[in-house]
Amino acid sequence: MLASARATLVNLIPPAMVAAFLLFWAYGPKALLANPWTLVVCSSLVTIIVLGLEFVFERHEGWRMNKREFFTDLYYVVLSSTVIAWMTQTFAEAPLQAVKTSLGIHTTWVGHLPWLVQVVMAVSIIEFGQYWMHRLMHNVTPFWLTHAPHHHITQLNAAKGAVGNPIELFLITLSVLTFFDFDQTALFACFNTTAVISTFAHANVKSNPPIWYSFFFTTIRHHSLHHSTDYESTRCNYGNSMILFDRIFGTFKEGESVLVGQDERRRLSIWEQTIFPFQPLIARYKAGRAASAQVANEAGGAAAA
Repeated sequence: MLASARATLVNLIPPAMVAAFLLFWAYGPKALLANPWTLVVCSSLVTIIVLGLEFVFERHEGWRMNKREFFTDLYYVVLSSTVIAWMTQTFAEAPLQAVKTSLGIHTTWVGHLPWLVQVVMAVSIIEFGQYWMHRLMHNVTPFWLTHAPHHHITQLNAAKGAVGNPIELFLITLSVLTFFDFDQTALFACFNTTAVISTFAHANVKSNPPIWYSFFFTTIRHHSLHHSTDYESTRCNYGNSMILFDRIFGTFKEGESVLVGQDERRRLSIWEQTIFPFQPLIARYKAGRAASAQVANEAGGAAAA
């Protein structure tokens, strides 16, 4: 009886955290809500809390955090929040804002919608774009080359959603949210909500949220199957936070995978992940140089004869 009650409470942690952050952004002190650093602190807090839960409610021993995984994950978290964030702002959001201004596009009506409706709308816009970008990455070779490093991770942990090739990390952040004049706190609530859901979807936490939650949102069960060792099995459950889009577009698949990774579960170093999309070009260049060297050697041998 006690074990059953404990399991139920653990299963309710993800929706409880979503609710807690929504309540904070809806009713928190205005001075805090207006400060952009509050979002940074909240996002960091999500990762720290879920990492702690991994030690208490471990899902799989094979996914247990170690020093190498921790510092690799930390590198990508910092990369995403600095370099990738700057690239997104500079090369995507700022140009879109300029286009919006030049075309005289106004969406002030969005800011007059009920606050929770704005949050749901913002989450849906982001997740719709990420679903199709993610699906594209699994079905078109050049895009797959940028995304494949994310599938070479051999265990799932709280910060693994940030691990990947920098090109992919940039592409997956693209959205059209700039065109909509959302209330700032609604946007921050949206970012925190998706952070909670996607963090649990990558985490080594033995939590299986209720059916009503997993119908709409991605869970570790859905996402671990997406990270399975069989490439064909990865072509499902593309939703980063909203598994609902997979249900709508026919790419949802039930199941769970304990073993994750690609190419016989070969773990890539940070450098290998960084240059992975360019490997075909590098291999072609090396083959060309080897062929040229062989021709030169043969010519030299013929001249000597």
